[in-house]
Order: sequence, then C-alpha cells, then structure tokens
Amino acid sequence: MYRKEEQPLPPPEKFELPFEGKLSPNNRWVIMAELIPWDDFEEEYTKLFSAEKGAPAKLFRMALGTLIIKEKLGTSDRETIEQIRENPYLQYFIGLNCYQQEPPLESSMLVHFKKRIDGELINKINKKIVKREIDKSDKEVKKKDCLQEKGEKIKNKGKLILDATCAPADIKYPTDLGILNKARIETERIIDNLYKPLRVKLRKKPRTSRKIARKEYLKVAKKRKVSYQERRKAIGKQLKYLKKNLGNIEDLIQAGASLENLSKRQKNCLETIKKVYEQQQSMWENKTQSVPQRIVSLTQPHIRPIVRGKAGKPIEFGAKLSVSCVDNYVFLYKISWENFNESCHLKEQVEKYKETFGYYPESVHVDKIYRTRENRNWCKERGIRISGPKLGRPPKNVSEEEKKQAHSDECFRNAIEGKFGQAKRRFSLNLVMTKLPETSITSIAITFFVVNLSKLLRQFLSLFLSLFTNNRTRELIKPPFINFDYTLNNFYVLKLIDLSENSWSKVA
Repeated sequence: MYRKEEQPLPPPEKFELPFEGKLSPNNRWVIMAELIPWDDFEEEYTKLFSAEKGAPAKLFRMALGTLIIKEKLGTSDRETIEQIRENPYLQYFIGLNCYQQEPPLESSMLVHFKKRIDGELINKINKKIVKREIDKSDKEVKKKDCLQEKGEKIKNKGKLILDATCAPADIKYPTDLGILNKARIETERIIDNLYKPLRVKLRKKPRTSRKIARKEYLKVAKKRKVSYQERRKAIGKQLKYLKKNLGNIEDLIQAGASLENLSKRQKNCLETIKKVYEQQQSMWENKTQSVPQRIVSLTQPHIRPIVRGKAGKPIEFGAKLSVSCVDNYVFLYKISWENFNESCHLKEQVEKYKETFGYYPESVHVDKIYRTRENRNWCKERGIRISGPKLGRPPKNVSEEEKKQAHSDECFRNAIEGKFGQAKRRFSLNLVMTKLPETSITSIAITFFVVNLSKLLRQFLSLFLSLFTNNRTRELIKPPFINFDYTLNNFYVLKLIDLSENSWSKVA
C-alpha cells in the first residue's frame, strides 16, 4: 500500500532541529533536492503498490533519495543509513519534516528500492532535469518557438557524442577449471540436502569422490604455469565428476527426494549448473574456447564476457552500455548483458536527440566503429556532419582547415571519455556490486544520473565563486588578482552568463 504525503514539505529554514539553528539553503543537498522533480514521477512509482492492501510503503522521495546518497557518498547500504541518521541535511534530502535520531528505514530496503525504481524511470528523470537546464541556458529558445509556430524548418543545432563502455561486475575472474570445480562443490551440497529425508530408505549416500576431485583440482590450480595438455586433462576429470553428481541427483529424485528440500538459491543454481555442464562439455569435445551465451558465474549467470580489446583489459565481464553526451550531460541509451555492435544504434540515438530537443544535431562525434557507409549516408541526408576522415584511400593533400577540423573533433570527443572516467573513478561504474540483473541496471542508471547532478551542482555553486554584487555583467567589480576576460569567458562557456542579454542567467 502506498500513501502519498499530504502535508507539503517545509523550506530548509523551517526544518525542525532538536538544537538551535537552521539548515542553510546553500547546502549542496538542499540545492540538489530543488533540482530533482520529485512530484512529477511519484504517480508512476505509486502504480507499483496496491491502494488498499499491504503496509504503507516508503515515499518515492525517500526511496530515490537514499539511492542517490549511496551513490554520491560511495558507501555501503548500512553505512548509507548511518550517514542519514547522523546528518540532518540528508534527512531533509529524503523528505523528512524534522530531524530524528532513529534511522528512517532499514538497510535491506535499498535492495527493494532498486527493484521498484527501474533504469527506465531513472533515465526519464535524468532526461527531464537535463532538458530543463539546457532549455534555460539556450539562447535560441524563443527563436525556436517562433519558427515552430510559423511552420518553418528548424536548423540543426548542438553536438552529439556517442560511445560505448563496459560496467564490470563483482565476480572472480572466471576460468573453465574454476567454474567446473565450483559447480561440483554446489552439486555435492545439493546431494547432501536431498539425501537427508531419505536416510531411512537409502542406507548409503551416493558416492561423490569429493576428496579425490578436490585433490585433482588443486594439483593443477596451484601451479604457476600450466600447459595446455594438463589443463585439458584436468577439465575432463572435473566434467566426469560433475556428470556423476548430476546423475546422483536424478537418482535421488526418482527415489523420492523432492526439490522442495532445496532453497530457492540452490534450485536456481542447479539449473545454471546443468547449462554450464552442457557448455563446458561442448567446448571440451570441440576443442574451442567460445560458446553462445557462455556462463562465467554460477551466482550471476546473466553476466557475459565483453570483448573490448583495450590495453590491459581485453575482456571485461559485466554489462555493455551505449551512452550519448550532450553539453557534458550523459544519457544512458542501452544496457545489455550480451555483446553488441554499438554502431547499429547511431540512428536511434540521433532520433532520440531530436525527440528530446526538437531538432537534429549539427554534428555527431564518434570513433571509427560508428563511421560505416550506411551511417554516413543517413547523416548526410539529414544535414548532419559526422566526425572523422572519409571512407576510402586517404587523400595526398589535406588542407589546413581539414586538419584543424579533425583535431578539433577528436579533442571534443574526449569529453565522453572524461565522463566514463568520472563514473568509474569517482562513482561505482568501475565495479558493480549488485547481484541481480534488475538491481544492477538500476545501479548503473543511478551512476549516470548522479554524474549529471554533480555537474548541475557545480554549475550552480560556481555562481558563488564570484564576489560580484551587481546584476549587470558590465558593472562587475574587477579585483586586481582576477583576470576579468578569463573569468567572463569561463562563465559564458558554462552558460551562466548570457552575453546577448548582458545579464546573469538563472540556473536554478
């Protein structure tokens, strides 16, 4: 059951504290709370609950706010709840009316929040706040509206950057021998659980040879260098032990054992082990190293190897992402556990750009894999310039303008690499700790959402770096230690100053 909060939240100045003082309206958590349109998406969150049955659920602002705090601070679930309990600003951010010393929720609720708030809803919120801020700082908004009323064709505007990356999951580096050994151990535990209710009927427990199988595994696993013949022989032995255990499980079921004696985790693991055995047996017989939809983790069977070809990490294990970047804001377009060719999504991402902003981009900045003949022709028909050299043999004579344009395009495309670095170094994209596929997708979407929130926060707080008091930019005081032209140009690039109107733009 979901009950909407009827009483409006007080401003930060009226937030009740058990001690003297007031919340500062210039605090980063107060500013971020004003940037997020909580009420616009609460109705969509409410549809997940029954109107009459069940206990009252936590509010949407508390659910999303807790996930944002966890990602922003980079803490665990329990530490996140402790931070909220100790900090009044965090309690205001999640929608509480006054400070309370007791934790507002249990740490286990964060898993349920990630299941309820899916990646699609996070992307909608992300797109809305970014579009709102871009529209505020766009100089041509009024002209665009006039052209739309007249029915004239809108010119292409803006620059779009496209790229793909991988979000590695928190799993042990997979090897065929290690996966088979772990599968064998799990089947031995399943056999023990299935045999318990049949002790009277069956006097002897099925033989598993677990001690011998472990010695055979350690004999090869402890070696620093293993030859191909030794590894193949060890894999063949583990396959035989695993086949024997799966046969014993079938015999116990026929003898009267029930799968109800197993936990839900063991039932899912048993189905995964059967698929692993089929894949490993097929690769061992055909002497290959690849198979479609290859399983690399028993606990997270949805994870696939993603071949990236990067130095130091040719293969990563996790989700592959297709991302676009506009004005240093990132948008998550596609998440897939299977490897895909990102160049096939260029048209769809450009159409998404037009759907969001109302016009095509002036240029699309991509790497070599996107520059196919089909994509080039499609962009040319719509008046979109695609970065990079033309297809075919390179010309002998290249003008200085073309060299300068190519260098400028390549430098501009590096912005999305910086966003990937920020998401992986500062936030949790470099190692996704969640285990379920749906919670992992939500965690990845939250990361890019917080990256955009951090940029909006920096953009807003940069207004306070200036000691200027007047509203007009030409009347600003020029201290001797500040370069006026350098500062003015930086504010103009950040779109905090509109030189055409000669006034400050309201960011929030």
